[in-house]
Amino acid sequence: MGKVLVIVGPTAVGKTSISIELAKKYNCGIISGDSVAVYKRLDIGSAKPTIEEQQGVKHYLLDFLQPDAEYSVAQFQKEARAIINENDFIIICGGTGLYIQSVLYNYEFKAKGRSLDFQKKYEGFSNNELYELLLEKDPNINKEKLHPNNRKRVLRALEVLEDTNRSIHSFQGKNQPLYDYFIAYLSMPREILYENINKRVDQMIEAGLVDEVYSLYKDGIYPHAIGYQELYPYFRGEISLSSAIEEIKKNTRHLAKRQETWFKNQMDSHFYLVDKAHVEDSKKQLQSDIDRWLSE
Repeated sequence: MGKVLVIVGPTAVGKTSISIELAKKYNCGIISGDSVAVYKRLDIGSAKPTIEEQQGVKHYLLDFLQPDAEYSVAQFQKEARAIINENDFIIICGGTGLYIQSVLYNYEFKAKGRSLDFQKKYEGFSNNELYELLLEKDPNINKEKLHPNNRKRVLRALEVLEDTNRSIHSFQGKNQPLYDYFIAYLSMPREILYENINKRVDQMIEAGLVDEVYSLYKDGIYPHAIGYQELYPYFRGEISLSSAIEEIKKNTRHLAKRQETWFKNQMDSHFYLVDKAHVEDSKKQLQSDIDRWLSE
């Protein structure tokens, strides 16, 4: 059984730099667990590491798909497992809870892949309307695992239900891990994290995020990802740029809160504070914990 070190946490917490430090220490590669970073041209919004930032560490599942290509958690599961199975030790950096869980556990995917036509069918529905429709069709849905604002996941739950007549949660396999894993969740006090998120978004805007998204928008490519979808109303003249930026910040903060809740409640995770006051001690503790885990 291969060993998998998972480094997760909200944006602006320092996952990339810590993962690269650890990869160099343990002489291993890094699988990107970010569903947006797989796409070319989605660079600033996904905060994918540049070649220079990768510091010679081998990165997998990064920047290899055209931006209009389909990509699913089932594809990520298949490709990530193939990489894990070729390595005695590997790091996964980033990713949503579902992506990580699908790789580490015996998750089944028997429904068809995502359909753009299906998504268009519900374009006129608000997030709450979509969620209420799902609850009506699947009253037994696990509300703890599905937030109303996670539109992509709610749409997928509806699609799976229509395709298989089964709840999306019924596709989870046996609750046994396939790999020996260690999940390190990097966190900060909420007020510091939110301040960092706001600063990160401002830096992304200064780095050219608006131009990046507009280039995709002109080509008819509309990524359903935070940092991209909030700018479409601005391009259509419906809101101001400052309003769009505030939406990006707000949605990023909400995502951070959901991620922390998931890894606290759904996965066997170890939490480390990495704000300025704690980062050095936490990094030492993390390396000590990893060494102990590897020796067991």
